[in-house]
Amino acid sequence: MASIKQRIDSVLSQMTLDEKISQLGSCWIYELQSKGKIDDKKVVDRLQNGIGQITRVAGASTLDPVSAAKAVNQLQKHLLENTRLGIPAIVHEECCSGAMVLGGTTYPQMIGLAATFRPTLAKAMTTAIRKQLLAIGARQALAPVLDIARDVRWGRVEETFGEDPTLVSHFGVAYIEGLQAESLSEGVLATGKHFVGHSKSQGGLNCAPVHMGLQEVYEVFIPPFQAAIRDAGLATIMNAYPELDGVVVAASRRVLTELLRGELGFDGLIVSDYEAIEMIHKFHFAAPDKSTAASMALTAGIDVELPTTVCYGDPLKKALEAGEVSMDLIDRSVSRNLQKKFELGLFENPYVDEGSVLQSFETDENRALARKLAQESMVLLKNDGVLPLAKDIKKLAVIGPNASEGRNLLGDYTYAAMKEMMTFLPVEHSSFAEIDEKEFARHDIQITTILEGIQALVSPDTEVFYAKGCDNLDADTSGFDEAVKIAEQADVVLLVLGDRSGMTPFCTSGETRDSADLLLPGVQCQLAKAILETGKDVVVVLINGRPFAMPWIAENANAILEAWLPGEEGGSAVAETLFGDFNPGGKLPVTFPRSVGQLPLFYNRKPSGTKSHWYGDYVAETTSPLYPFGHGLSYTSFEYHDLAISKGQVKAGDTLDISLRVKNTGSIEGDEVVQLYIHDEFGSTPRPIKELKGYIRLSLQPGEGKTVVFQMKADQLAFYDNDLQLVLEPGPVRILLGSSSEDIRLDGRIEIVGVGKTPIKERVLNCSVTVE
Repeated sequence: MASIKQRIDSVLSQMTLDEKISQLGSCWIYELQSKGKIDDKKVVDRLQNGIGQITRVAGASTLDPVSAAKAVNQLQKHLLENTRLGIPAIVHEECCSGAMVLGGTTYPQMIGLAATFRPTLAKAMTTAIRKQLLAIGARQALAPVLDIARDVRWGRVEETFGEDPTLVSHFGVAYIEGLQAESLSEGVLATGKHFVGHSKSQGGLNCAPVHMGLQEVYEVFIPPFQAAIRDAGLATIMNAYPELDGVVVAASRRVLTELLRGELGFDGLIVSDYEAIEMIHKFHFAAPDKSTAASMALTAGIDVELPTTVCYGDPLKKALEAGEVSMDLIDRSVSRNLQKKFELGLFENPYVDEGSVLQSFETDENRALARKLAQESMVLLKNDGVLPLAKDIKKLAVIGPNASEGRNLLGDYTYAAMKEMMTFLPVEHSSFAEIDEKEFARHDIQITTILEGIQALVSPDTEVFYAKGCDNLDADTSGFDEAVKIAEQADVVLLVLGDRSGMTPFCTSGETRDSADLLLPGVQCQLAKAILETGKDVVVVLINGRPFAMPWIAENANAILEAWLPGEEGGSAVAETLFGDFNPGGKLPVTFPRSVGQLPLFYNRKPSGTKSHWYGDYVAETTSPLYPFGHGLSYTSFEYHDLAISKGQVKAGDTLDISLRVKNTGSIEGDEVVQLYIHDEFGSTPRPIKELKGYIRLSLQPGEGKTVVFQMKADQLAFYDNDLQLVLEPGPVRILLGSSSEDIRLDGRIEIVGVGKTPIKERVLNCSVTVE
């Protein structure tokens, strides 16, 4: 049997220029439809020379899963039987928090997933997502986001795994493993994005320039991509939109070829973020025309233009004719496309079984997993003892814009949010304008609201009052009087506030929904003030995609539960947490600031960070966070003791055991995330005051204790010096163990020994943990 390389060479040798260029392009599903159905004439016209990718057959249409599978089969059949060389297409979909498909299971958004501090749950989630994508014939997923969330004004913080490079690396690897499976022939191509620096944009604005030096790029922003490439075999990568240090990433050979392929060893497919190549010309104004933009992007290393062909068509041919790009460059990218198509087995197995599609959708197992993920993502920020609530409470007021809106429990890259966008901003040939809502609802997922979850758990004698109070973003306060009235009648008030995630102007979080402040959107702060001034016990439930700055609310509320964007089972999970059926154990993967003026604010800051030389604090405000990274309370309590470190001195290549005893000292079962931090006290470049190196989430019965042993490699302490060399430097290192980055319970010290800097071959991001 011929090798994949031989097969690629054979196909490539037979291809015309038009056929080659077609493999570098893509098209939207609606470009191939009329009134929501595949249009044979459009297919023939658009796909006559083949196509590299087809964009969102299910995610940008009104097709249910079975119809989507039929559409994919029809398109693949045309490509295999009615084009000269019979090259199948890669169909890609979004899957940030679930397959973005009508009827696809919707799990917690990634920021909530990270709050579980259990990367294995990410793999379980994407294993289920993979089955749904495979069922409809989608073979590439545009996830995970591997950006580090360092400016929480950015609307896409919700799509990240938080602010810590180690945590993001672990979740990214697990996420990719679930999608790609053991072999790509049985998997879906994962797409790591956005390489690199996208999340630290000027003013927190999506696509704005990024200003940072290479040392920070290497130290903070590259590790998740390093881990994804090395440890998970990441198949595809998407470029970042912005310019980095004055160079547009989509046009940067230094970033996409020399750094990504040369230094990090990536050998997969690089796809453009949507419209990123055209943006070189019309957004960044770094190219005078589309032809030049195409030349710059292809030279930089982008192999496929998404979501549709704009620059990698005739403009690219023009660049070739002008000598701006070579045929070798085109052949290189065509070969990479063919490589993935062969690895996926698309030539041998281009079709899906239309009769078995629904076996993967809305199963009991999927709903149970969505419930588990939502439960474990809950973070209890504050509790003065009012939680958990008694189910036989006499009168309960439920107030807020997110209390009875199931849609608001979902993230930006969910089908519900995409349907809104496609309806709000009609796209030519889109079928969303003619949608049959009754038929649509028949296939849509069922979402339990928080109000419904509460009503299902309280006793028959409990009176539950409800008032919306206000909208998420609207300035209308006319609902305040009703909200205050029911609050005054209640024994406890549940105030359900926060974001509506999506991409339309009435959304408050998500892509293109960036914030100049971190207040609760709209008039929600005023609503909270009115309710808190009633003097009743108030529990605030936050449904949000990013941290809010809310010191006054934090001071005056009795309890605060962070529920993130918890997905289709979020309403039940929130209710179960409030009433104690589930004991919250999640931890913050991002820092909560007191004020937007503190940004960027993150736990692993440098020694001079959050410090104003002489006086430390701001003129009228402390520099400390409202809630630190790693913070999260429980309905029980935990004790740390018996720290033991196996070695006092280490050198490159050594491993040391760090052990401690953790005990549940309360009266109910609970989870605790034990966190291992280090502080390299002196370095040739200033080292962060804390760096997360290991963690584990323990479940402990009342009175139960367990011994946790971290096997930390000395090479984990290496860092990039001023010459961007990965080195281990001699000197003292503190070992810190605790319940958050600020709640350190045990403190030890080791010494790195040696003469001068020791070069380290590769970044170590994993710390093994055992529990006895």
